[in-house]
Order: sequence, then structure tokens, then C-alpha cells
Amino acid sequence: MLTSLFLIDSRWHRAALATLLLAALLAIPAQSIYAQTPSVARSESSVTLYGGYRWGGSLTDSTSGTTVNVNSDSSYAIAVDIGLEPQTQIQIFYSYQHSALSSETFAPSVNNVGLRIEYYHVGGTYFFEQVGVGAYVVAGFGATHARLDQGDRNSETYLSGNIGAGYMLPLGKHVGLRFEIRGYGTLINNDSTLFCGSNVGCGATIKGEALYQGEALGGLSIRF
Repeated sequence: MLTSLFLIDSRWHRAALATLLLAALLAIPAQSIYAQTPSVARSESSVTLYGGYRWGGSLTDSTSGTTVNVNSDSSYAIAVDIGLEPQTQIQIFYSYQHSALSSETFAPSVNNVGLRIEYYHVGGTYFFEQVGVGAYVVAGFGATHARLDQGDRNSETYLSGNIGAGYMLPLGKHVGLRFEIRGYGTLINNDSTLFCGSNVGCGATIKGEALYQGEALGGLSIRF
């Protein structure tokens, strides 16, 4: 009985050893092929801090027919890009500008009063080569939030979108420079009253369907 068990046990060990040797022999060429295969491009994520300049933006006063301008001024932005594929990212984007609203027909209490415009957008980027290198296009949609530097007036929020193009210059594995230009469009109800307050009336009554602005940005990206 013990002899039979020993023979069975020996045969099992020999079979197991043979199987392991065969697997090792098969793995050698497979590893060689894998070693010679170039690494597949992967996506990456990043956080970018921007400084820039935003210009443009005008509407028409519905009472006088004169132009209401949003003054050009510096801007700041931050973008969080989440890697999706080797050439694409999902982007969460925020841009801020402290400007002023001006018109020849505005009352002195409103004319050239500070105006804060913020864009809150979700969208994506597409790199023509691969994420983190070279030229790309970007787009997003969300909301525009505007408010005067007068606490007794209401703020305004409208639907908006942006589209742009840029170039990313890698400075290393985890750092890069981005240069962008973007255009913004904000949908505004025709014949709207803006920046109203319970005790001060409305700052302006405008007509028009959209407010358009342009922005040039330069930023430092942390890549990971």
C-alpha cells in the first residue's frame, strides 16, 4: 500500500515538475517579445494655474441705444484636467476677472463700478499628439456669474460656454507650461434688467442675446 502511494506521489511530483518546466520554457519567448514591445502611451492628469488678460464684451442699452461695455482687464484661472485616454482629458475650469461696466448713459453711481465676472465650466481637452505634449483644442460649458462691487445689488447668472486652442510645453515629467486663447459666449435674455436692488432700482436695462469675450492665458501645469 505504501509502495503504491509512493509511486502515485512520485508520479504527481514528476508531472508537476514537468508542467512547471514547460511553463518556464513558454514564458521565455513571451517575455522577450514583451520586452521588445514599445510602451503604450498613457493618459495623464494635471492641475494648471493661469494668469491672463480678458477683453471684449458689449451690450446695448434698450432705452438709449448706446453701448454698454465690459472693460478689458487682467484675469486668473485654474483648470483640473482628468486623464481619460492618451489624447483626451475631462476638464473642470474656472476663470475670474475683476473689470468694470461702463456706458455714457449710466448714472454716476453705476458707471465704471467694479464688475466681477466668473466662468464655471466643465468640458474637455484633445491633444493632437498625446496628452501633455504639443497643440490641443479645448471646449466647455456651464455658467457665468457676474456681480457689481455694490452689495445692495443682485448678482446675475447665465448659461455660457467656451472654446479655445493651446500649446503645452513639457519642462519635465511632472511640470509643463501651457499657452491658450479662449473665446466665451454667455446667453442673455433679450431686454433684461441687470443688477437690480430693492432700494436702488436696476443698474441697466439691456437688449441682446449674448455677451462675447476673448481671453489669452499662460499657465504652469503640475502633471501626474
